[in-house]
Amino acid sequence: MKFLFTAAALLATPLAASAQTAAPAPAATAKLTIDSSIETIAANPKGKAILDAQFPGMLAHESYPMFKGMSLKQVQPYAQGKITDADVQKVAAELAKIN
Repeated sequence: MKFLFTAAALLATPLAASAQTAAPAPAATAKLTIDSSIETIAANPKGKAILDAQFPGMLAHESYPMFKGMSLKQVQPYAQGKITDADVQKVAAELAKIN
């Protein structure tokens, strides 16, 4: 009986470990919008270029890991005026061109 529990534990371990390390990748073919997370936009080379052009240094910012899962509109109130409504609209227009 002890053998069965040990065997079951050994068989389950690789599955549990791989489930913990596997993170879903942003969808490469998903339509990018202003409501997409910054990380999702940055995962697309054209989206990254748009962010880099409009917000130089954003993707290298020390707080990027904390806000990368948020949209520009969600980050805007915390950006101390560095992300304006006009900036967001420019990014939205550029994203619409690549979709």
